Amino acid sequence: MNQNKARIIGLTGGIATGKSTVSNIIKNLGYKVIDADKIAKNVVQIGKPAYKEIIDVFGKSILDAKNNINRKKLGSIIFKDRFMRMKLNNIVHPYVFEDIKELIDKYKEESIIFLDVPLLIEEMDEFINYGISFDEIWLVYVDETTQLDRLIKRDLISKEDAIKRIKAQMPIKLKREYATRIIDNGKDLKSLEETVEKIVFEVI
Repeated sequence: MNQNKARIIGLTGGIATGKSTVSNIIKNLGYKVIDADKIAKNVVQIGKPAYKEIIDVFGKSILDAKNNINRKKLGSIIFKDRFMRMKLNNIVHPYVFEDIKELIDKYKEESIIFLDVPLLIEEMDEFINYGISFDEIWLVYVDETTQLDRLIKRDLISKEDAIKRIKAQMPIKLKREYATRIIDNGKDLKSLEETVEKIVFEVI
């Protein structure tokens, strides 16, 4: 059990399952959401410590015309190479976890804090090592066929590339076993909003 006054609920899902949409619904309901992906993007900006470390490892070929790290170029490397993905995580994660802990402390008087983490289940051991625990884990779920179709349309990539990105993560079906609650995002936006509101009001 989390030791803060606020309950911490982990929000996660597979790539292209609609987790960001659920996160926005929760924000619109008035709750604090800590976005781990947003933090990760921030810690690799020009001038941040992680920026130089990443360039030293991956080279300048991953930079765009303005010398920002091009996430698509970097992604094309790490989604194909598990070792390089681990090297990136080893650089970025310490900075991300420190920022998350600061925000948890900032929001500690809230009744609930939602922590939006794409790879929450895969990285659970790291959260534990950093002293961050969860009262519940909510999984945004769609079937694998829908997930593949949405990823292709969202990122305008080939079916082959989409399959590689999905396979780089834990299978969505397996993630269900670790979740406290399942949020089915297989229908329309209105249905999703109703589902999220119902679940949120069950825990407040």
